Amino acid sequence: MASPSAFSRLNLLLPKPSLFAANFRRTQFHFFPTLSSRTISSSSSSSLTCSSYSNSSMKELQNPTPKRDNHFVVLGIETSCDDTAAAVVRSNGEILSQVVSSQADLLTKYGGVAPKMAEEAHSQVIDQVVQEALDNAYMTEKDLTAVAVTIGPGLSLCLRVGVQKARQIAGSFKLPIIGIHHMEAHALVARLTEKDLQFPFIALLISGGHNLLILARDLGQYVQLGTTIDDAIGEAYDKTAKWLGLDLRRSGGPAIEELAKEGNAKSVSFSVPMKQHKDCNFSYAGLKTQVRLAIESKKIDANIPISSASKEDRLARADIAAAFQRIAVLHLEERCERAIQWALKMEPSIRHLIISGGVASNHYVRSRLDMVVKKNGLQLVCPPPRLCTDNGVMVAWTGIEHFRMGRYDPPPPAEEPENFVYDLRPRWPLGEEYAEGRSDARSIRRARLHPSLTSIIQASSQQ
Repeated sequence: MASPSAFSRLNLLLPKPSLFAANFRRTQFHFFPTLSSRTISSSSSSSLTCSSYSNSSMKELQNPTPKRDNHFVVLGIETSCDDTAAAVVRSNGEILSQVVSSQADLLTKYGGVAPKMAEEAHSQVIDQVVQEALDNAYMTEKDLTAVAVTIGPGLSLCLRVGVQKARQIAGSFKLPIIGIHHMEAHALVARLTEKDLQFPFIALLISGGHNLLILARDLGQYVQLGTTIDDAIGEAYDKTAKWLGLDLRRSGGPAIEELAKEGNAKSVSFSVPMKQHKDCNFSYAGLKTQVRLAIESKKIDANIPISSASKEDRLARADIAAAFQRIAVLHLEERCERAIQWALKMEPSIRHLIISGGVASNHYVRSRLDMVVKKNGLQLVCPPPRLCTDNGVMVAWTGIEHFRMGRYDPPPPAEEPENFVYDLRPRWPLGEEYAEGRSDARSIRRARLHPSLTSIIQASSQQ
């Protein structure tokens, strides 16, 4: 019989899909033993610290659905795009530490994310970020129960850095490892901050790389109501900010929102994307083109920063920013309105719509969507802004949720074989498409899509 502090190697025949091992010759699942969680040493400090936020902003957050074991700790690692993040979270929802290293200077230099440069930046700071997360939690790797890491979707070069670090730690200290879907993590972090949030619910996930509307029926069970067919709203914000000569060190969203307060949103006429498509999919490529043409017509020079613009030039930029933001968010509103109606037909008990992702920290976006949600008798749930942008807390918390269900891989070898292939999923759907949500306008190359997280979990359950 295993001791209370050790992992129990029981239930050896229960199937588990591997989220890491990859083999070019087959697509079947790997099966591993179920591991029970261990109790964390009482010597672990309960002090809350954070590298980027004051201690007073870090509150103990209770798990909304307490399970039989609330005494394990997970390290979360996130490197899917341009932020290197790590966090240590206890299974009762207590955030022990949160560290984020931004690549704001690179964004400014290259006018967006440059994958190779982003990979190098992740590689330079990943060790420091993870160590700082452990130090701030007053823990070492030996105090951890498991390691969770984003394996997709995202940029392959960036994902690899986080996965290599996670496997290094898990292998060296014999820890289970949990592969995390980036967009699921954005959705589930709301369950850490809102103790009453139960399944089913609707989630709108909006960031620089993705727009996604889902019906979350249960943990790992998602229906895709709508997705991005070309550019996401965050990318449109960033490009518009760049063309207007704004400071990108804060990213495009905050810069546009601040400038838009000075402008007249109706002084420039932009058309709402995809009005003719009665679905919940998103497109911002056309709106970006409209903005670029408007900027050219007003002879705005992006090489002249907004801080050096004349009063007349600044007003012209502010009008474009306000008009762009109005139409960009109106597109979100229309899609959310339709998604709510679809979701309520499938799950009449829905009470909440969650918005998360980097763009969800935008106050204008929140206020406009709050009106849509209230009109339909639902409640809007928004994680704190620090948990909306990419972070390690959401990865650790999602790892905790799946760990309770026995969904994880066993410790990897301390040294990887030379021919080991990491299972990175840059294009990984979260759920299966809703029939009415399929669009002929989809431009995504579907042949390169990995099977959805939902389909993987369902197949494993059937086996």
